[in-house]
Amino acid sequence: MIRKLLPRRPRVALIPLVGTIAAAARGFGAGALNDAALAPILERGFSKGKPDAVALMINSPGGSPVQSSLIGARIRRLATEKKIPVYAFCEDVAASGGYWLACAADKIFVDESSVVGSIGVISASFGFHDFLEKQGIERRVHTAGENKSMMDPFRPENPEDVERLKEIQRQIHGTFIDHVKSSRGDRLADEDLFTGEVWVGQRAVDIGLADAVGHVVPLMKQMFGDKVRFIRHGPRRSMFQRLGASEAINPIPLIEERALWARYGL
Repeated sequence: MIRKLLPRRPRVALIPLVGTIAAAARGFGAGALNDAALAPILERGFSKGKPDAVALMINSPGGSPVQSSLIGARIRRLATEKKIPVYAFCEDVAASGGYWLACAADKIFVDESSVVGSIGVISASFGFHDFLEKQGIERRVHTAGENKSMMDPFRPENPEDVERLKEIQRQIHGTFIDHVKSSRGDRLADEDLFTGEVWVGQRAVDIGLADAVGHVVPLMKQMFGDKVRFIRHGPRRSMFQRLGASEAINPIPLIEERALWARYGL
């Protein structure tokens, strides 16, 4: 007896991109996003089961511009090689590097309350020179190269160092702007969207930073039918990470991570 083959159900790979964006060595919490950690997840998501589409579920306040660029470039390369459309679904926040990741998609969707944008570059640090002086501590630094100790937090701020830092930021900001323009094209409104400001929900759609308000399941069903099959691909966390032991040993990255989220009221 010949068994009748059932028609293949459409498949959508779901890939959550949740957390701050930082190099693996940076130690930005157990769930930090970086190219090294995401490479096998993205490769699997675009290949396993021959998906009809990939949906990125983004919830990130940003972080490293280099890691954002590497992850975004990997997504676009896989989309092109596999000829698979990519859709980004912004959750609470897709800001700064988080929005960079969203721009790797063919279309961007938001919730009515999603915070989107922050197309800019920021650098934050502390100055401890007054503290050292009050405590009678002498700072000793020896370099070969006059600019080697630029922005040393244990020395008074040098205006020349600040200007050099701003020049670096201007270059990175220009790259970010080019990335957004290349991705969004003529969908962008004719106004300055690159000041670091953020927009919420429908307003982000109105100015072209997103395509529509919508959620992943109903939209994917609308595109691929009610019988679409969702396949989730995410990181496998160790027992050490699940227990939060890394944060207990070194709480500083966790504090910095929370500060990033706090910029957007979260």
